[in-house]
This record gives sequence, C-alpha cells and structure tokens, in this order.
Amino acid sequence: MGQFVITIGREFGSGGLDIGRMLSEQLNVKCYDKELLSMAAKESGLCREIFENHDEKPTSSFLYSLVMDTYSVSGYTSAPFLDMPLNHKVFLAQFEAIKNLAKKESCIIVGRCADYALAEHPNCINVFIHADLAFRIDHVMQTFGLSKEKAADMIHKTDKKRASYYNYYSSKKWGDSRSYHLTLDSSQLGLQGCSEMILSYMDIQKKQKNKK
Repeated sequence: MGQFVITIGREFGSGGLDIGRMLSEQLNVKCYDKELLSMAAKESGLCREIFENHDEKPTSSFLYSLVMDTYSVSGYTSAPFLDMPLNHKVFLAQFEAIKNLAKKESCIIVGRCADYALAEHPNCINVFIHADLAFRIDHVMQTFGLSKEKAADMIHKTDKKRASYYNYYSSKKWGDSRSYHLTLDSSQLGLQGCSEMILSYMDIQKKQKNKK
C-alpha cells in the first residue's frame, strides 16, 4: 500500500489496543498509544505529566473553532497558543504530533482522535472496535484484576470520557459507523479475527486502488 496509517478507536475493554499490537507485529510497523504523549510533550515543550492528566478527557468552554483558527496561523510559541486553556494546548500538541508522525512512517495509532487529525491523509484506514458488555467486563476484570462491579463502572466512565472527548474535538459521533471505514465486534470475531479482517480490508482496498 505504500505508506499507510491505521487508526483504531475502541470501546474500553474491547481489546482495541491488543488488536493494534497484533497488527503491529503482522505489518512490521509501530503501534502508538500513550507513546504519543511523550512525542507531543517533546515537540510542544509541555511536560509529559500534563498530557497524562488530560489524556482523552473531554473539555468545556472556549470556542474550539476559534482555537483552531488562531493556532493554524501561529504555532507553539505565539501568543494565541500560549494564552489557550491548558486542555486545548494538550489536544493541539497531540493533533500536531499525530500529523507529523503520519508524514514520517507507516504506523498504527490507537485513540486520541487520530482519524480526525488524519482526515486529509491519502492512505489512512479508520477502524472502531466494539464488543458486548459481558465480553468487556470479563476482559477488564482479567486485565486489571477488578471485581465485576468495579470493571463495569470503569467501562462506563472511560467510555463516557472517550465519547465526550471525540465528539467535542472531531464534530463527529464516537462509535458511529459512518465515522469509520470499519467497525468490528471483537466479542464475535475475537481479537485475532478483527486483526485478520483489517488486513483483508487493506488487501481489498489496495486492489481497488490498483484498478483505478
């Protein structure tokens, strides 16, 4: 396919990150999740702890379109950026880090509105992984060693946070199939099955492009 990017949005506990790591091994490219926080921190000059505290968290107040307009003609060192609320600085720094990363290499990026940041990328595949609640509760219980009640609560709170973050910054709806090229149910396909479906989609897409 030449240089490509796969973005993965995911319900909490659906195994989206695990699928990203499987694809990373199969395609021999890097999978980026929280590594993006360090990259954005380094490029923007803000400390990593700030990014960790604001990671995929929704925001409120301040007109986002105005923020984007002022940032697009300025940059990290200008007054508009310096005067922004901290949560907007964090988002824009990640936004820019994602775009810069996609210019340099083929990769897989999990979460953080990467599909929105790469909307103009010519070879980007946007995937959303979901699963039924019982599957996700079991996955979270095993991963974090939590009780069923605490796992369910963690899922509810994390999904709500991710949806608010995505819906606010992208002006799209988190989990809506129209926002992605593929939406896959990991509780039906399994993690490996989802990985295979994404690889199949890439192969079909490549053949379609070659026909043009």
